[in-house]
Amino acid sequence: MKKKIYPIILIITLIFINACAEYKPIYTTNLQFKIADYSIESNQRLGRQIYSKLNSLSKFSEDNLEVQSINIIINTEKDKQATAKDSTGKILGYRIILNSNIVIKDYLTNKVILNQSFSYSATYNVQDQYSETKKLENKSTGDLINKIYQNLIIKMSENMLTQ
Repeated sequence: MKKKIYPIILIITLIFINACAEYKPIYTTNLQFKIADYSIESNQRLGRQIYSKLNSLSKFSEDNLEVQSINIIINTEKDKQATAKDSTGKILGYRIILNSNIVIKDYLTNKVILNQSFSYSATYNVQDQYSETKKLENKSTGDLINKIYQNLIIKMSENMLTQ
């Protein structure tokens, strides 16, 4: 009985593995650009994080000669507000708001390709240890930067591919 089950299980497993061999992502884009010049205004650290993500994406298309050269202006501001306090006035939670305005222009013609503002917020609770609260703040900020980056890529692909 066992000798008959093992080959059947093996065949079913191979069928499932073969079915997954041609994996293709659902959302792909032919977005190809090269950052010729950039400017970061306001919060330099957050602006550099957004720029480094865009720069690493542009590295994939450097070999292509027909890549569009762009100029990017990144203006990012971070606002931290207390959301809750106890009866003694001790802060129990914070809200981080990231406002980012990104302008993308064609490097040669100086024509505006994208002028988009993004505003996202996240909340977190104060922890017993300050270092844990700081880790939560940094994680929330990183998540908001990723959200801005992902939505920026979507807007860029919509605008650059339709032109």
